[in-house]
Amino acid sequence: MIEPLPPAARLFVSFPGLLRQHGIAVAPEQTVSFLSAIELLGPRSLEHVRKAAGATLAPHPEQRERFEALFDAHFLGAIAEPGDEDFAPDDDVSVQEDSGSREVLLGEEINETGQAATGAEALSVRMLKPLDENETLRRFGRELPAALPPRRGYRQRAARRGATVDLARSLRDAIRHDGEVMSLRKLRRVTRARPILLLIDVSGSMKQRSDANIALAHTVVQSVPHAEVFTFGTRLTRLTKALRRKRREQALADAAGLVADWDGGTRIGDALLAFLAVPRFAAYARGSVVVVLSDGLERGDPAALVTAVARLSQRAHRIDWLTPLAADPAYKPETEALRMIAPQLASLGNGASTARICRHILSLGGSQAA
Repeated sequence: MIEPLPPAARLFVSFPGLLRQHGIAVAPEQTVSFLSAIELLGPRSLEHVRKAAGATLAPHPEQRERFEALFDAHFLGAIAEPGDEDFAPDDDVSVQEDSGSREVLLGEEINETGQAATGAEALSVRMLKPLDENETLRRFGRELPAALPPRRGYRQRAARRGATVDLARSLRDAIRHDGEVMSLRKLRRVTRARPILLLIDVSGSMKQRSDANIALAHTVVQSVPHAEVFTFGTRLTRLTKALRRKRREQALADAAGLVADWDGGTRIGDALLAFLAVPRFAAYARGSVVVVLSDGLERGDPAALVTAVARLSQRAHRIDWLTPLAADPAYKPETEALRMIAPQLASLGNGASTARICRHILSLGGSQAA
């Protein structure tokens, strides 16, 4: 009879399987070597586990970044202190892609007032209410495509001036003039609007703004071709597909059914690391304008948020953090995590109203094209 694996070993055994699911080849012999290295090292810290994984699972250099992201997502918050006899991994941040959870749980600490942040997970169902901001959103939707910062695309088109010669058109003109080159036709790269990525905090401390922020996200998705929307609290949920429905009421109803962690705890860093751990999600941030709608009242490990924002800033064109707390002219970041990530942000602005958020996003068109 085969004895079941102890709880501590299951966490390590499942990691090679996670790598295979994301396209990193791992042979059974490498899994055995990984477990042997873990036993040899102790381990006494997460870095010991990281070194053992890197040495035995041997990811390709081009897959190193994906390997590190998957490692952080798998082991983040799941390492016991040395000497703990009862090893049990903590709850990871769940990732939901346009699919809700059938099981609805309520945490012990539910934030009824929305005036404070909590780290407890509270899963619930919520109905989003239509808001009386139609004219503001309608005007915002009309102006948004032209207001996003431009970027140079890879396609080229005919132009009077340009850095590239249109050889085909130039040769056709030469044929019409008996082989004599009268002029060289030019090409220039087409400019297009940058993608936009909205990351919306739906925790208890943001419950006064959640409905309005999702309605704003619907307008963004309807107005520009390249937009992505995710919500986070204690979980990460992709809402883009639901918000592509043209009718706002239907889109908001679908979105409300997808998010399971309304008005719960706040683990921003863990949620962003989970976002970056999925390669397809992380690709949405590349070259994008990232707008985070959150009060920044992080109750998780500040180091996780610092790491996540640093990685996100390497991919994104810019990160703008809009918080309702900034409605106060004397506002300064209160949490250690928000103070630490401030240098990585393009701006820390006022997100207290839909009009303020719209005005800020429309002002981003002054950014230089990359």
